[in-house]
Amino acid sequence: MSAQAQMRALLDQLMGTARDGDETRQRVKFTDERVCKSHLLNCCPHDILSGTRMDLGECTKIHDLALRADYEIASKERDLFFELDAVDHLESFIADCDRRTELAKKRLAETQEEISAEVAAKAEKVHELNEEIGKLLAKAEQLGAEGNVDEAQKVLQEVEKVRTRKKDAEEEYRNSMPASSFQQQKLRVCEVCSAYLGLHDNDRRLADHFGGKLHLGFIQIREKLDQLKKTVVDKQEKRNQERLKRREEREKEERMKKRTRSRSREHRRSRSRDRRRRRSRSASRERRRSRTRSRERRRRHRSRSTSRNRGHRHSHEQGSRHKSSRDRERQSRDRSRERDRRDGMNGRSDSRRADDRDMGDL
Repeated sequence: MSAQAQMRALLDQLMGTARDGDETRQRVKFTDERVCKSHLLNCCPHDILSGTRMDLGECTKIHDLALRADYEIASKERDLFFELDAVDHLESFIADCDRRTELAKKRLAETQEEISAEVAAKAEKVHELNEEIGKLLAKAEQLGAEGNVDEAQKVLQEVEKVRTRKKDAEEEYRNSMPASSFQQQKLRVCEVCSAYLGLHDNDRRLADHFGGKLHLGFIQIREKLDQLKKTVVDKQEKRNQERLKRREEREKEERMKKRTRSRSREHRRSRSRDRRRRRSRSASRERRRSRTRSRERRRRHRSRSTSRNRGHRHSHEQGSRHKSSRDRERQSRDRSRERDRRDGMNGRSDSRRADDRDMGDL
C-alpha cells in the first residue's frame, strides 16, 4: 500500500465516510446488511488471517474503515447489538477450525504407530513443554521488539528452566521407547490453529509457530469471541434489567392509575352518598316541615273551628238571650196591651154602664 493510500485509510478510520463530502460513499451505511459486522468490531477472520497459510481471501461483505469509524461514533450514543452478528460469524468459523482439528487427529491416529498409555502420557508431557517453550520465546521476542529488554531477559531465564525440564521428559520418553520407534517423528495437532507440531521440533521452529501470525491470529479470534460473548451477556442482562425496570414502572403507573381511578370512583361514590344523604336529609326535613306545617295547619284549623264553635255558641246564647228578652218584652207588651185592652174594655163597659144608668135615670 502506498503512503497516500495509507493516509487515506487513516483519515477514513478517524473521520468516517463524510470526511470530504463524498456522497457516493454515504449511500452505504454501516447498518446495511451488506456491511461485515465483524469488520466493524475489528475481528473478521478474513482480515486477521490474511497473509497466512490459511488465508481466507476477501470477505463477501463490505469492509471499509470509514464505516467502522461511523459505527464507533454511533455506538457511543446507543447500543446497536452488532456483537450478536459477530458472535455468530466467529462461532461458525471456530466450529469449522475445531472440526478440522478433530479430522487431523483422526488421520494421525490412523497413520502413526500405536503406543501404550504410559508412553503416550510421556509424549504428551514433552509436547506440553515444547508448547510452553514456544510461547515463552514468542513473548520474549515481543518484549524485545517493544524495548522491554529486562522483561525479555527474565522470560529467557524461564525458557532455560523449561528446557531443562524438557530434557528430562525427553529422556524418560526415550527410555520407554525402542530406539527405532524413538527416531520416528511423533506429530501432534495444535489445539488452537490445527497445525501439526513435531515432538522433536527445535526451539526456533516452536518459536516461529507460537509467535507466528497464524497461531496468534487464532488466539486473537478465540479471545475476541469470548469477549464478545461476555459483552453480549452483559448487554442482555442490562437490557433485561431495563425492560424489567420499565415493566415495573409501567406496573407502578398502572397501580397509580388504578389507585387514582379507585380514589376518584370512591370519591364519586362518597359524593353520591353525601348527595343522597343530603337529599334524604333535605327530604326528611321537608317531610318534617310539611308534617309540622300540616300539624300547625290542623292545629290552627282546630283552633279556628273551636273558636268558631265557641262564637256560635256564644252568639246562639246571646241570640237566645236576646230572643228570650224580646219574647219577654213582647209578652210583657202583649200582656200590657192585653191589660190595657182589657182595661179599656172594662172602662168602656163601665162608661157604658154609667151611660146606661144615666139613661135609665133620664
